[in-house]
Amino acid sequence: MKRLLSTLQASLAQSPVPMAVELPGGLRLGDANAPVRLHFRDRMAVVALAMGEVGNVGTAIVEGRVQVEGSMRQVMAAAAATLRSDPARDEHAHWWRRVLQRARSRAAHTRARDALHIEQHYDLSDDFYALWLDPRRVYSCAYYRSADMTLAQAQQAKLDHICKKLMLRPGERFLDIGAGWGGLLLWAAEHYGVDATGITLSHHQHAYVQRLIAERGLQGRVRMHLLDYRALQVDQPFDKIASVGMFEHVGHAHMAQYFATIWRLLRPGGLLMNHGITSGGLDNTAGLGAGMGDFIERYIFPGGELLHVSVALQEIAGAGLEMLDTENLRPHYARTLWAWSDALEARLDEALRILVSQHGQEQGEKSLRAYRLYLAGCALAFEHGWVALHQILAARPDGDADGGVPKGAQCDYPFNRAYMYPA
Repeated sequence: MKRLLSTLQASLAQSPVPMAVELPGGLRLGDANAPVRLHFRDRMAVVALAMGEVGNVGTAIVEGRVQVEGSMRQVMAAAAATLRSDPARDEHAHWWRRVLQRARSRAAHTRARDALHIEQHYDLSDDFYALWLDPRRVYSCAYYRSADMTLAQAQQAKLDHICKKLMLRPGERFLDIGAGWGGLLLWAAEHYGVDATGITLSHHQHAYVQRLIAERGLQGRVRMHLLDYRALQVDQPFDKIASVGMFEHVGHAHMAQYFATIWRLLRPGGLLMNHGITSGGLDNTAGLGAGMGDFIERYIFPGGELLHVSVALQEIAGAGLEMLDTENLRPHYARTLWAWSDALEARLDEALRILVSQHGQEQGEKSLRAYRLYLAGCALAFEHGWVALHQILAARPDGDADGGVPKGAQCDYPFNRAYMYPA
């Protein structure tokens, strides 16, 4: 016990934010007036904190075995100081862990199981998400084109950034895989005049977007399907395809099938924008590292699996697609997540009422604790580079750099970045 207390006191001393800890027997360490205070009801959670096992501490918090007081920004600053290793280069480097993970991935990503995983996360509560997302409910990394942008402005900039990269033009057939609450789908239709199709596995998102399509009079030009991407069959391929925040759910074992499906759905010369979270290191594919991968898997994104961008590019090439441009928006996602976290922290009472009314007292409280840790923890991970966010622009080659268009017509092949970053 003395050794444990000594290790714990050393961890507290390293924290850039003063912390106070109350142990199960009532013993208190640190300044009682510290901005971050942890009340432990479980000895194993104390061991986890002393050993820097952030994910296990997070699990104990969600399960109610540890009570946290203090702002999430301060809590995360303190948590980062307890880590014993770089999460981007953690224990998942062992070859046998990768083998086991791939085997798990194959079993975890059946169509039925993927649908259940999406339902568990995205169908939690529309009203809950509306509390802390922007008005368009864009649930992916924003693009802070200028430092003074609000979250809503940065999300609008992100939608336009994607549309510009895809060089969308009126009348083109556009597919949004994992269309969420329809932000990109509707933006592309209303601002770029495309014929837009979205697919999702979330019943709530599907119903929500269907209502928006009707309210805005976009029937016939915009449609939303409740469908797995593997089941989508079309008579005519799409000119442009976007996949935003979706390929993280695919699993490494199914990545070849995922990009092969996109190749099938995309016309020769067409463009793909794959926007998704990637691991910060070559080997921390299970998630955020330091045990956070298990936490995210259990409470937030069951079935989620990250690839390093180099692996994603290899899979893209293996499917016969050509990478044209890759951009890392990692710092943009850190800022996005902090904006979400701050918005949720400002409305905790309302969030709890919503979740309790829909899921009961115990589950509602547990879900709120999980989301508070998830948003702030992910913000921290993006700040430190433990994970990243890459927008990968790719094309299905047609053997003609001009895309087969008549001389003088607009070309889809980007010879430079002027179309993306106009002067």
